[in-house]
Amino acid sequence: MKHPNAQQRGRPPRRIAIIGSGFSGLCLGIQLERRGIASFTIFEKAQQLGGTWRDNQYPGAACDVPSFAYCFSFEQKTDWSRKWAPAPEILEYMEHCARKYHLLPHIRFGTEVTAARFDEREAVWRLQTDRGEEHLADVLVSAVGQLNRPHIPPIPGLERFAGACFHSARWDHRHDLAGQRVAVIGNAASAIQFIPQIAKVVRQLYVLQRSANWMMARNDRAYSERTKRRFARYPWLARLYRWWIWLLHELRFPVFKRSRVLSRLVQRACEAYLHSHIADPTLRAALTPDYPVGAKRLLISDDYYQSLTRPNVELVTTGIERIDEEAIVLRDGRRLPVDVIILATGFEASAFLAPMRIEGLAGRSLHSQWAETPQAYLGLTVPGFPNFFMMYGPNTNLGHNSIIFMIECQTAYILDCLEQMDARDAAWIDLRPEVFEAYNAEVQRELATTVWAASARSWYKNAAGTITNNWPGSTVRYWWRTRRADLALYRVVARRALDQPSAERAPRRPAA
Repeated sequence: MKHPNAQQRGRPPRRIAIIGSGFSGLCLGIQLERRGIASFTIFEKAQQLGGTWRDNQYPGAACDVPSFAYCFSFEQKTDWSRKWAPAPEILEYMEHCARKYHLLPHIRFGTEVTAARFDEREAVWRLQTDRGEEHLADVLVSAVGQLNRPHIPPIPGLERFAGACFHSARWDHRHDLAGQRVAVIGNAASAIQFIPQIAKVVRQLYVLQRSANWMMARNDRAYSERTKRRFARYPWLARLYRWWIWLLHELRFPVFKRSRVLSRLVQRACEAYLHSHIADPTLRAALTPDYPVGAKRLLISDDYYQSLTRPNVELVTTGIERIDEEAIVLRDGRRLPVDVIILATGFEASAFLAPMRIEGLAGRSLHSQWAETPQAYLGLTVPGFPNFFMMYGPNTNLGHNSIIFMIECQTAYILDCLEQMDARDAAWIDLRPEVFEAYNAEVQRELATTVWAASARSWYKNAAGTITNNWPGSTVRYWWRTRRADLALYRVVARRALDQPSAERAPRRPAA
């Protein structure tokens, strides 16, 4: 895609603004660069790329998708150190991709986009940054993802605590935990990775659990040098291994569609793993979930259960009443004196795009439109917001496979939209409201039949209990629906209509 029609008409190439330099932003930027399109800018609020893998630098941070499936299909890494890649290695891979595909000159580091407004008359997005600058873009792409804003629970007295307190996604490496009394609030995906690491050095560790999680063995291992050489010598073998991993994970999808047979097999495996490491019946009962397997994120670990049996570690299931200057006070009146509190409380996963202010046609606020439930067509587009795309948007998260697959599908869809817009010399496209409504009604009907609907609370749901994060189908189905963009589902406004004097322009239908 080289904007042939734009060149034929003497028009400059479309200016594309990408917000965020995590996997989504890098993927789109790379594919634009590979197609010879240089008219894009990636805005990154931090001084380094990487998104989630830049922010999450807690001890033991690693991916919960096998390494060979957690990289771009067009840039297969063959020398992963382990079956489950540690965070620093993933970040190093992302930096490698940015260098190899010449993305660094396109990235504006230390520049946060605070607002974006669509100027209908000029057919441009006007971006405001925290530097007070304005940037113009013909196409706006949000690649900020879902897991970038740490969730700080409203615990009474938290601000009064006199010791060190930080979120796991903003780990304070200046604070030495050796010999300290530490409380970890939360016990999900991040917590089960760093708890075994810090349990070895702290004097006392309290793990405050709100609800138990189903867990399976990670079975991590290092790749031998011989294996790395074999994959490097035979790239097809690495690709075959990647697709094998994808297939094995895809076969787990029926668990989330409430397959009785497969769900029971997975639950038995989880129970057997728990029983093999936890002998104490009271502790075992506290670690056994009261919801169906898959209703919340299925966790994997090789050492979490073992860490809970250490003499300096205590699992606490009594709720928190408040926090004072020196301790956590439980609802039964017990005080837990601590020096450090670590919040492993997840992210504001349903607050998509916050705190950016996005305004579309007629000044419509996306925040207001999403006041109850964030929704988008294929997680990508929203009516009333022309030439605006999201990556890893609402209802595109997975519970069973690699999000990189979904990101590459979304990238292909956006590129196809741009190519078709050039072919039609379109100024902008805007999703039709009826398409949006029908699609999201379909998604919610399907989600109601999944195991995710069986859990009252999870990060997959918003405060109203609506599943806003997860895709209800297989990855194959998402690929099929995004393999080509159908512009018949969009209102297409031609550039020639904008080129007319304002008095001659046909009146435009107000956004629905």
